[in-house]
Amino acid sequence: MTTLVIGGTGTVGSTVVRDLATAGRPVRVMTRSPDKIASLPEGVEGVVGDLDRPDTLGPAFVGVSALFLVTPLGAAETTAGLAAVEAARTAKVERIVYMTVHKLTAGAHIPHFGAKLPVVEAIERSGLPFTVIAPNNFFQNDLWLKDAILQFGVYPQPLGDVGLSRIDVRDIAAASVTALTEPGHDGKTYPLVGPEAWNGPETAEAWSRALGRTIRYGGNDLDAWSAQVSAMMPPWLVHDLRIMYQWQQEEGQIATPDDLAACTAILKRQPRSYEDFVAETVKAWT
Repeated sequence: MTTLVIGGTGTVGSTVVRDLATAGRPVRVMTRSPDKIASLPEGVEGVVGDLDRPDTLGPAFVGVSALFLVTPLGAAETTAGLAAVEAARTAKVERIVYMTVHKLTAGAHIPHFGAKLPVVEAIERSGLPFTVIAPNNFFQNDLWLKDAILQFGVYPQPLGDVGLSRIDVRDIAAASVTALTEPGHDGKTYPLVGPEAWNGPETAEAWSRALGRTIRYGGNDLDAWSAQVSAMMPPWLVHDLRIMYQWQQEEGQIATPDDLAACTAILKRQPRSYEDFVAETVKAWT
């Protein structure tokens, strides 16, 4: 039976799609853009649907046994997620895997954290088997910072001085595929975290070591960060991320030993290290 991936052209969703297809699982990707269907991997089915228009969702769910759901970041994230859950309930899918965020309730005041809580509640009330995956900050977010790192010698993400237990997207996808295809994960929430916590200065040092030259941490000044990114991001996203970074600077987003044990259990191995990701990325960049 087919797995429907909503969010299947994004950073995590596209990796889940690739891994499912590689494993020989029938995969369908729902996208609001017909142009994106042509770029899907060979053998992956594409269908047009829009979470903002629930009347378009029915065809996407025909013959679907499992749903991997990533809700779109934005003001309507909750509404979109609820529409997906209702469509899954109507179609009587056999399993939902929903991606939230590590330490979701602790960061509920952050707009894109808090928007996911009603979706989790709706899934729990749906009566459908489900698994929640809750990843920390992605290693692959750093790929967007290539020019800042290589051309200007600055690591600009204002992670603060406490630390985040960041995770590789490939590990998020691996855990998601396991939850989608293997028994024993119903009703569970898995924190997906890396083996070590990294703060801003340590992150810049990791890039310095890998590149063999100094990469400076851009610092914790969120006024400066907001001004710098305002030309590249809409105001609502700058506002959202600023709240997140303020929380991460004050509290950190560090995994507990139990978090790491749960992540290791679903991966059936240790999660990838940030230093290995950096070394691999530097090799690809240079």
